[in-house]
Amino acid sequence: MTTAMQKKTKPDNPSKVQDAIALLRADHKLVSTLFAEYEKTRSNSKKKALVSQICMELNVHTQVEEEIFYPAVKQALKDKEMIPEGLVEHATLKELIRQVEGIEPDGEMFDAKIKVLSEYVKHHVKEEHNEMFPQAKSTNLDMIELGGKIVARKKTLLIERA
Repeated sequence: MTTAMQKKTKPDNPSKVQDAIALLRADHKLVSTLFAEYEKTRSNSKKKALVSQICMELNVHTQVEEEIFYPAVKQALKDKEMIPEGLVEHATLKELIRQVEGIEPDGEMFDAKIKVLSEYVKHHVKEEHNEMFPQAKSTNLDMIELGGKIVARKKTLLIERA
């Protein structure tokens, strides 16, 4: 077997699990990009598709945070404030998602709900990036192990929602 053929049989990018915080940050970046696309478009069909993707991404993201990341961080930090606040913010996000998910974009009230959802997500993300993630990094949590759990759970959730 030649070297070129051997290279072709090996995966181009071996599956390397990222740490949990890197994965969550990537989710945040993706959703931010989707919101920016929404703001630029005037097409109702494109708006509907973007909102569908935003809602799916946020639903999966909040679920893996609530099931995997938040409990680990809460226990490691013995936190009684930051994680409960994050959970309350998630509940508000879920209510906004419920109001727009599967609904036809129908003008200014729909756009206003997406704008508020976007601003709320930005606020939540800022708190995670500036407070929760740095504190989580300071613990002895294995972020690679948590990342592996997050990846596996996201795969399952995405299959269930397909």
